[in-house]
Amino acid sequence: MNIILPPVIAVGIGFIAAYFLNKKNFSVNLLLAFSGAFLLSITVLEFLPSIYESGNPDVGFYILIGLLLQIILEYLSGGAEHGHLHIDKSKTTFPWVLFVSLCLHSFLEGLPLHHGHHLMYAVIIHKVPVAIIIASFLFKTEMSKGKISFFLILFGLMTPLGAFMQQSFDFISTYSIYFDALVVGIFLHVSTTILFESSKDHKFNLSKFGMILLGIVIALLI
Repeated sequence: MNIILPPVIAVGIGFIAAYFLNKKNFSVNLLLAFSGAFLLSITVLEFLPSIYESGNPDVGFYILIGLLLQIILEYLSGGAEHGHLHIDKSKTTFPWVLFVSLCLHSFLEGLPLHHGHHLMYAVIIHKVPVAIIIASFLFKTEMSKGKISFFLILFGLMTPLGAFMQQSFDFISTYSIYFDALVVGIFLHVSTTILFESSKDHKFNLSKFGMILLGIVIALLI
C-alpha cells in the first residue's frame, strides 16, 4: 500500500481549493462534517476493535492519554484540526507553534496506517478540509506564498513520515499497540468535536446531519 502520496495529494488538493476559493464566501463545514463522521465511523467500527483484540489491559489508559494530548495540541493550534483557526491578519512571521502542533498531530496520524486502506481513506478525507482551512487562513495573512507552501508541504509529509517510522523502527513497531491506542484517542476527540459542536443558536442543521449520515453509511458499506 502506497503510504506516501495519498496524504500529500490530499493536502495539495486542500491548498489548491483554498487558493481558488480564497476570495469567495466558501464554507468547508459540510465537507468537515462528512470527514468527521467517516473518521469516527472507521475508528469505532474497525480501528478501536482491532486494538482491543490484542487483549492488552492498558489500551483504555492510552486512549485517554490520546484524548488529553489532542486537547493540548488543539490549544496550541487554535483548533485547526476541527475547523477553528484564528490568525492575526497582519502576521508575517512563521507560525511555529501552529506548525509544530499540526505536524505532531499529522505525524501521529501516520503511525497506524498499516492497519489498512479504510483507515488511510479516513485520514485522507479528514486532511482535505483541514488543509483548506489552514491554507485559507494563511492566505488571509501577510505571509508570503513561499512560507505558506513550505508550511503545507511539510504538514503533508508528516503523515507518511509517521507511517514510514512505524515500519522502520523496532521501538515503534514493538509498542505499536500503545501508539495505536493513543491515536484512537486523538481521532475520537477530533471527530466528535467536529460532529457534536453546537450549531448557531443550537438549531438543527439538516445539511450537516445529512453529511454526517452519508459519512457513516459509506463507512458501513466499504
